[in-house]
Amino acid sequence: MTSPFFVKVQNYHTNPDYGLSPEKRSISELLNLGIINLDKPANPTSHEVTAWVKQILGIKRAGHGGTLDPAVTGCLPIALGRATRSLQVLLPAGKEYICIMKLHEAKSQNEVEDILQIFRGKIYQTPPVRSNVKRQLRVRKIYALELIEHLDSQFSLLRIKCEAGTYIRKLCHDIGLILGTGAHMHELRRTQTGPFDVKKCKTLHDLADAWYYYNEGGDESQIREIIQPIEAICVHLPKIYIRDSAVDAICHGAQLTLPGVVQFTKNVDKNSLLAILSMKGELVAFGRSVLTSKKISELKNGICAKPIAVFMEKGTYPSSWKEI
Repeated sequence: MTSPFFVKVQNYHTNPDYGLSPEKRSISELLNLGIINLDKPANPTSHEVTAWVKQILGIKRAGHGGTLDPAVTGCLPIALGRATRSLQVLLPAGKEYICIMKLHEAKSQNEVEDILQIFRGKIYQTPPVRSNVKRQLRVRKIYALELIEHLDSQFSLLRIKCEAGTYIRKLCHDIGLILGTGAHMHELRRTQTGPFDVKKCKTLHDLADAWYYYNEGGDESQIREIIQPIEAICVHLPKIYIRDSAVDAICHGAQLTLPGVVQFTKNVDKNSLLAILSMKGELVAFGRSVLTSKKISELKNGICAKPIAVFMEKGTYPSSWKEI
């Protein structure tokens, strides 16, 4: 299998005296720089669920990645402490849903499948009246629209993979219009948000139990399964790994230059959002690429990325850049 990295500097070894691999962080550090892949229950709002997480863990700051309506269940990533700033990378990330659409009049499975073809690819949507965005026509992309099952000629079970900002309720309404029957979203569950999958979600009850076992008995095993390091949010992003000597400069807002790069993924495009990481795998910052992977491999000097959000504390690594 081909390596996902171009190696920029051979045989580079990170200094064990600085930094810490994400999996070795303490629970208190995870509470300030962690993320939970939560299975949102029906009825409460996303804001209420986030408030309950803060109450269970006794923390002051948390945020959710992508609002779900009260009746909708499923994948709701919740970032803790300083990690809340990382949620910006989930806003444009693709989503997957399982939806039950109810037709107002009976139609055959073949008739429904024929109409679904129209809604694959780019579609035009006007947000519903009850929404938090301006009601204007916009383009959204449906990556996949699969009819899993059609029951009693009126209920269609759909799997939908779509661009962020797609309104599934409106999608069902529009499908009903084209069918000539009318339709509405009967039930909805989000099964994926970016790198977070509902198969690995944990419930509020799981969180409460794990926190109890940690607080009362010192058992960290369950809470570590639930609170993931912030780096979990970067799985789907292009990545650049940097030298120890470059880390503190990035923490102070400096641009990343090519001599500081050790290795990088092959999917770096110009102006793409990417993760800048230490050689121990710690998230240093999010950045915008200035060069493509090809250019990074060819050039020896110049700026390759500009930080847009820094997460590592200043002074975590030595500030050798000040000596230059």
